[in-house]
Amino acid sequence: MDGDAPVQVNIREAKTHLSKLLARVRGEEIIIAKAGYPIARLVPVAERPARRLPGSAKGKVTIASDFDAPLPEAILAEFER
Repeated sequence: MDGDAPVQVNIREAKTHLSKLLARVRGEEIIIAKAGYPIARLVPVAERPARRLPGSAKGKVTIASDFDAPLPEAILAEFER
């Protein structure tokens, strides 16, 4: 898209030319409008994210021994405001 405004089509045009719009959506965002008011975006499906592996962050995360200690009074007071 390179900063270009998305293409806007009305519902009738979208229904009539769905195949053509699907071909265009690879490089463009298509806005579908009803009475000139945008109601939906037609965008390409993003690729699936990489599969998460349990334990892959082992050794990378540390938790302080006092992580569940009570908050200082000054901070607690801010929550009570």
